[in-house]
Amino acid sequence: MRMSRVSSPSTSIGGPASPGGRHLRRTTGLVALLASLAAVGLPGTTAQAADTTVAVDFATAGGAPTYRASGTIYGMSENGSLPQEHFYRDIKWKFMRAGGAQLDKPGGWVAGKYDRRWNSTRAQYQRTKSLGGTFVILPHDLWGADGTTSPSFPGDNGDWSAFDAFYDRLIADAQAAGMSDIEWDIWNEPDINAFWGRSQSQYLEMWKRAYQKIRAAFPNAVVVGPSSAFKPGSNGSSWWDTYLDYVKANNVEPDIYSWHNLPGDPVADASAVKAKLAARSMTTSRPFQVNEYGNTNEQNPGRGGWYISRLERAGADGLRANWASAGNLHDFQANLLTKNSTGQYLPLGEWFLYRYYGSQTGNIVKVTAGTNTDGLATKDNTAKNAKILLGSNGNTGNVTVNLDRLDTTSVVENGRVRAVVQRVPNNGGGAVTGPVTVSDQLLTVGGNSASVTVPWTNASDGYTVTLLPPSNTTVSTVAVAQHSNQCLDDTGLSTANGTQYQQYHCEGGYQQMFDFKPVAGKADTFTVVNQHSGKCLDVSGASTADGAAVIQWTCTGGTNQQFVLRPVTALGNSKDYQLAAAHSGKCVDVSTISTAPGAKIHQWTCDSASELTNKRNQIWRLLGKS
Repeated sequence: MRMSRVSSPSTSIGGPASPGGRHLRRTTGLVALLASLAAVGLPGTTAQAADTTVAVDFATAGGAPTYRASGTIYGMSENGSLPQEHFYRDIKWKFMRAGGAQLDKPGGWVAGKYDRRWNSTRAQYQRTKSLGGTFVILPHDLWGADGTTSPSFPGDNGDWSAFDAFYDRLIADAQAAGMSDIEWDIWNEPDINAFWGRSQSQYLEMWKRAYQKIRAAFPNAVVVGPSSAFKPGSNGSSWWDTYLDYVKANNVEPDIYSWHNLPGDPVADASAVKAKLAARSMTTSRPFQVNEYGNTNEQNPGRGGWYISRLERAGADGLRANWASAGNLHDFQANLLTKNSTGQYLPLGEWFLYRYYGSQTGNIVKVTAGTNTDGLATKDNTAKNAKILLGSNGNTGNVTVNLDRLDTTSVVENGRVRAVVQRVPNNGGGAVTGPVTVSDQLLTVGGNSASVTVPWTNASDGYTVTLLPPSNTTVSTVAVAQHSNQCLDDTGLSTANGTQYQQYHCEGGYQQMFDFKPVAGKADTFTVVNQHSGKCLDVSGASTADGAAVIQWTCTGGTNQQFVLRPVTALGNSKDYQLAAAHSGKCVDVSTISTAPGAKIHQWTCDSASELTNKRNQIWRLLGKS
């Protein structure tokens, strides 16, 4: 979803009204104001406090998670090179939907500027494939109907020659690029004027012609449609009825049925599609795809978690909407990232929610939703964890998470289970360093059940609950230097012994995540293991000298790989610590108190309390500590 339109119940701006009041969005201050006012009326945008219960039944288990909601529309640079790889891999990213929209305005085939859009499409396809994702091509954007101009449409005045020539070129280019593994999303939002300014009958003729050309060139092609703006239930019901009757009668049914939820509920819409298919004696087992979800005011961790939960419950793949315009459309991973003043990518809160989603392994288990609150839960008995991702459809209040049939998990020891509750902050839509631990407690298990309370005060925040055996006392966290607000970082995502650590912008990747593992018999002493490399924080050569490099090395258990956490109260935050090497008594320190990204980490004589207040390059904020 580009920043080209907005839903309003009664207002039309700058052009003919579309069904239900949808319209082309103009980039003016007045329209931006009206758009923001319209967004206020969307369902669930105003948080309503209601204590509720979410129940997890670990005995009712399904298959392994497939991360079906982790896809985006656009969000990758024009040449496909950015954002960096870990931003995609860390969230188990699966889908990219693109076709060169807004490159040249007017652009595309009808403007005589097809090549730039095609070159970008091909580059983004190649990057998607290299990342293991599925590419969904958007021919309408290559044609030029991207919502920013008013092009001619296929079949105008009964003339299909331009459309035939366009498809002949597009298919030849796709064949030359080896794109036999893509999904063909024939036309975006054909039920609104912004993207299809003609009759539905002309659209259906276009659909048939495109479908037949694709099938002739790629017999095993996956065709997606109709990708409607309106939901297949109440507000799009008659349009969908006509579409289904036509594709059945003409043998041009899509392989995947698709629609948009801006806003909406994938569960309700999947049920509506199945009912329509069943009424026509059409198979109800074809896959579903919600290939744009999340309105502008819904793109936050709380609502993102709700959509993930509902997409998984509906059995539908999902691609997160992108409301950016111009160059920003081809950047920022569909608003999961932002940039600082130097152009460095930084994650927003919702990115961290997707990272947790990507960390859920094992088997999906049954979740019973609460009031405007839903979740996705997994158990991994091999890894000895259970993970619950929670999302809010606008609700706040205390959420009781009932944990039932814990006897079917591997996290119970001596009648107890460890529960770590973390908040994924929205931070007003700004950059986020990482999740914040709200509580880390041992629960007593009775009747194979226990419960934990999540204090949900802001509907825009997301929450996670991680269950572990009590013997697993590891704390997973980032370490943020308080003089620079940069993170302790595995330089260059290295896995090599001897790599000296640095501070770097907090990117959220596993190269900045550390497992603090308690050392038996030594109070407040930990080995610190990098989650990317699996290697230990280490003072090089077991040196006791000021300036000795802090590196990573294969874990040996030596005292130069043990660090004592010393609480720091200077800044008034209970998560602030010095990390003192056990063998030397010296502290992990950012060299020369530098605030530059890439500044190296070494050990240095630990600062006194008065020095800490001024220098802060030895104060590390551990967000995973409760």
